[in-house]
Amino acid sequence: MKYDEERPKDAQSFKGVDEYSEGTESLGDVGEQIAQEQEHHIKYRTCSWQKTAALLFSEYICLAILSFPWSYSILGIVPGILVTLGVAATALYTSINLWKYCLVHPEVRDIVDIGQRLFGGSQLAYNIWSLFFLLNNTFIQALHVLVGAKLLNTLSNSAACTVAFAVVSAVICFFISLPRTLSQLSGMAVFSAITMGIAVLLAIIFAGIEDKPFGYTPELGEPKATLFPVKGTTFVQGMSAFLNITYTFVGQATIPSFIAEMKNPKDFWKAIWAVTIAEMIVFSLCGSLVYHWVGNQYITSPVVGSLTDTYKKVAFSFAIPTIYFLGALYSSVSSRFIFFRVFRNSEHRHSNTLVGWGSWVAIVAVSWVIAFLIAEVIPFFSDMLSLMCSLFDGWFGFIFWALAYFTLHPGAKKWDGPIKSIESIINYGLILIGVYIIGAGTYTSVQSIIDSYHASLYGSVFTCASNAA
Repeated sequence: MKYDEERPKDAQSFKGVDEYSEGTESLGDVGEQIAQEQEHHIKYRTCSWQKTAALLFSEYICLAILSFPWSYSILGIVPGILVTLGVAATALYTSINLWKYCLVHPEVRDIVDIGQRLFGGSQLAYNIWSLFFLLNNTFIQALHVLVGAKLLNTLSNSAACTVAFAVVSAVICFFISLPRTLSQLSGMAVFSAITMGIAVLLAIIFAGIEDKPFGYTPELGEPKATLFPVKGTTFVQGMSAFLNITYTFVGQATIPSFIAEMKNPKDFWKAIWAVTIAEMIVFSLCGSLVYHWVGNQYITSPVVGSLTDTYKKVAFSFAIPTIYFLGALYSSVSSRFIFFRVFRNSEHRHSNTLVGWGSWVAIVAVSWVIAFLIAEVIPFFSDMLSLMCSLFDGWFGFIFWALAYFTLHPGAKKWDGPIKSIESIINYGLILIGVYIIGAGTYTSVQSIIDSYHASLYGSVFTCASNAA
């Protein structure tokens, strides 16, 4: 991809969203994109802010919420809530920075375009961020293959080989990934977010009404929850809990792709604010309440494993749409990235041609074959996912958007007044947080892999053994 030069006029004159909205150059670019698409069979700039919010809700209201009680069992309820609210506020702020950057540069289609711009526009930067982006998304797809197999094992009482269930999960995700535009996926996104919300609500209710958590024994005693970390909590444990919460909020890698298909990108702030408020409420309630009722002795991740059999199956069944749809959403974003590069200036990109559709189906299919192989070949997948997230999310969740801020406010402009100075200091802090996550997160993930190997917790590849919750 040829790098388009930065437009310093736009970047240096940018004062905020209102000024941008009143301008004509960048909005004109969006208008020109929409006008050009009127002659195409497949139109991409069609998402309203409501549809974009649905995509965000489906991405963030996900199965990972049910791991928050485990994080709270490590951190304690008070630090757990504080970390949740703090990370949510940080994710909101960095997403706003990302959005403002996309407003100034409406020609960018994904996070790789942005990464290339932020790091000098070189082809090397483009290739590195392309690799990171595709690896990040493919590992998330593989996680959904693995969790899909866990779901089917749980609901069927392990009626079939786990590999067979993984194949079924990959095939289901493949078909969901086939629509060519994100707007077409928004209806399924709404359904996914609603059913996952019900699953979380049921998990909270069932944890509160069941007589004893699953696995209760008189020797372990009644569930015990603490407001602060228990004595003896290690750095690796605490960091793992922190990263578990952080990774759930770091979804900025897909946001540029969402904004690129909005018909009015300046409305994105409505979507991200709605999602963040919901996250703060749902994540904090699920983490604190379920942990309070389940206690340190019986906590599992995801927490449905702490529920008795009937409750577990009922709650888990409502997570089905999210498990399959969210994996499909990441596949769609990755496949779109590849498809747009292959057919950059071709009619096949916008038309219902045999070559266009055949190539799209092939790209989606290959993405799921690779995801399936990753899910089956790597026996320490959860730890490997943590390692990959440590390497990627420090960039995609923090460093990128601080650099985007400094690009929009270059030179002395970043110190223009006390408010702007404070904001600049915050963005320098975001860079440090990103570097810390890359360093400490990588150390924690590697140490966890080592510890799990010593404890013989890893299974074999392509195993038929049940992974039911």
